[in-house]
Amino acid sequence: MVQLFGSDRGNGSPPSEGRPSRPARVRRRFSAYRSARREQRSERPAPRVAVPSFFTLTNMLCGFLALTQVLEGAYALACWLIVLAGFFDLLDGITARLTNADSPFGVQLDSLSDIVSFGVAPAFLVYGYVLHAFNPLGMIVAALPALCGAVRLARYNTTTDQTDKESFEGLPIPGQAIALVALVLAAESAAWSGIIALDSLRVVLPVVIVLSGLMVSSIRFDAIPTPTLQYVRAHPQKTAAYVLAGALIVALQERGLLIVLSFYLLHGVGRALYQLVEALATPAPDEDLGPS
Repeated sequence: MVQLFGSDRGNGSPPSEGRPSRPARVRRRFSAYRSARREQRSERPAPRVAVPSFFTLTNMLCGFLALTQVLEGAYALACWLIVLAGFFDLLDGITARLTNADSPFGVQLDSLSDIVSFGVAPAFLVYGYVLHAFNPLGMIVAALPALCGAVRLARYNTTTDQTDKESFEGLPIPGQAIALVALVLAAESAAWSGIIALDSLRVVLPVVIVLSGLMVSSIRFDAIPTPTLQYVRAHPQKTAAYVLAGALIVALQERGLLIVLSFYLLHGVGRALYQLVEALATPAPDEDLGPS
């Protein structure tokens, strides 16, 4: 009866010869699983992608910390955290180019970080600093940097292969964020309070609307180049301008930041207006110039 209906396992006897034990089968399956995982990891991007990704995540961390400081009412500290996020965003791009670590993963991660640090954070900053007192209009206008910034990033990601590497179509979202930060820092400075009320609705409202509109416009703005020896030799005047801009920001802090960003915006808009006027003044090739 034991031979017909019983089992030798119930008696604690060893398994039949030629058949691996249960622990051996589990180890074999786990070994096959690890081999499959190693094959999948071999198809992933090279480890050097981790270097720019680290700066990208640090950028996002600074944006999150800026949000917390706005809640605490520390607006100046929130501003400098957004500036620090811009510095890490710059390092992200530089290291990606120098290590040839550009990848679709890095592009998407960079956009997600940018929308936090340069879209949501400055939008929340201007809302908490000025625009909360003018609801519901203030709430709608304060949302524009985040909304237009998302459109700007989505448009850039879908046309990144066709975009001129020396300029961007539309104001880059970090430039918009730093411009708002410069405005708030200047409003916090006692040196500016006696000249013009930078924290008033008549100043902040049009500035936020114009900056948001520039992000989704077709106006081209210069890109910050990779500081290589080849670029310095090819563009000595631009290099000198960037060095001067950095020196102004270090020396004058918030005033230097406001001056540099104002010049950057005026340069892009002025160049676009000049090109428009020149195009309107130039006759088209097939234009009828009158009877012969």
